[in-house]
Amino acid sequence: MCAIVCTLLDFPISLDIIGEKMEKRVKEYSSRWSILLVTSLSSFLTPFMASSINIALPSISREFKMNAILLGWIATSYLLAAAMFLVPFGRLADIQGRKKIFLYGISLYGISSFLVAISTSAEGLIIFRVLQGFGGAMIFGTSVAILVSVFPVAERGAVLGINTASVYSGLSLGPFLGGLLTQNLGWRSIFYLNVPICLIIIFLALWKLKGEWAGARGEKFDFTGSMIYSLALVSLIYGFSLLPATKGFVLVTLAILGIFSFVVLEMKVEFPVLNINLFRTNAVFAFSNLAALVNYSATSAVTFLLSLYLQYIKGLSPQNTGSILVFQPIVMAIFSPLFGRLSDKIEPRFVASTGMGLTVVGLVLLTLLGESSTLIYIIALLILLGLGFAFFSSPNTNAVMSSVEKKCYGVSSATLATMRLTGQMLSMGMVMMIFSIYLGRVQITPQSYPLFLKSMRTSFTIFAVLCFGGIFASLARGRLRRN
Repeated sequence: MCAIVCTLLDFPISLDIIGEKMEKRVKEYSSRWSILLVTSLSSFLTPFMASSINIALPSISREFKMNAILLGWIATSYLLAAAMFLVPFGRLADIQGRKKIFLYGISLYGISSFLVAISTSAEGLIIFRVLQGFGGAMIFGTSVAILVSVFPVAERGAVLGINTASVYSGLSLGPFLGGLLTQNLGWRSIFYLNVPICLIIIFLALWKLKGEWAGARGEKFDFTGSMIYSLALVSLIYGFSLLPATKGFVLVTLAILGIFSFVVLEMKVEFPVLNINLFRTNAVFAFSNLAALVNYSATSAVTFLLSLYLQYIKGLSPQNTGSILVFQPIVMAIFSPLFGRLSDKIEPRFVASTGMGLTVVGLVLLTLLGESSTLIYIIALLILLGLGFAFFSSPNTNAVMSSVEKKCYGVSSATLATMRLTGQMLSMGMVMMIFSIYLGRVQITPQSYPLFLKSMRTSFTIFAVLCFGGIFASLARGRLRRN
């Protein structure tokens, strides 16, 4: 009886405690979804830019009288700059704070977008695209790391699926809006549009992102390793674009030596910019990153080639080209959350490897493209490729981020993003190399259309072989879950 009375007397206090706990959980829940909103918007922004600029390339080429190889550098210069600094910025974010680096990145991205929009020469445009790549590196190296810092493991695949869907939504709207804007307002309007989007993200981040995430605060930043890494990457990609010239072989050789020196150095320093042990002792991390590198190397230039094909060979306007290319990313946006959630229940390697297989089929069928190919055939292949990408991307990201400790989220996110960007650069590098072999440094004109088609088919053949090999890298990663 006394116990009952005491319990009743304590009941209001218990309600207060329960109320406080519920309020705290509601705030945490609200904060998590605010973070998801901000990171998803930033994940939308960069692929939107990448996919929309592909539609505008023929217009830019006409204005600045750029040859096919220089045209490729409009895309590659951004990717190269972003890849150079992704891992260093990811490491710096782990030390100094991911929110801080993220805000710096969004700000720089907005400023550089404006500078690209007002550029008056091909050289100036490429320089400002490099600056845009620096901002992109800060965004790529922090957004996913922030996301996985606040969501529990059981929900990680689902939220990464939503984040990946945002990426593909940007890819979806990019071709359509890029074509619409290019045709009616000119290619510069694409870059002007980036500015208000960046301002919205900055406002939401300052308003909604409370606190800071720095899993390696107090550790030293490896400046020497960062410099060797960046210079080796520049030498590799620039040298690759010059192949088969002697200078290209020299630069690629120097890059390989630089990468070897970087690995040796990182194994000796106390606080490396990239923890090599993650690759040596963590098979899931190593092979998931390798699979990402292969996948993006085999697929990233597909949109670039099809954009030129549809506008030059099929004679479509930028707006109609965008309407065709939009099918692939729409499929990716729809199915990515589903397959991300599926990878929470099924081993990610099986889901991702299925996606690689579908992508191989799509690339093989693309090798059959010619002047008489129908738009229905092209749309069907884009849908197939979109499904393959959706199967692969979210589960692969889930595998990478779930295989490391919290303090490594920033550098792991940056490493995966580096694999993506390096793959994109290698993809474009292969296309530029093939262009230099078949086309040379000339503008694409009706006289060179047969050579362009030959270049395109050769590229798709190489991509299909590369992606087929990637299936085995994806399967080799081993089990993520042991129970």
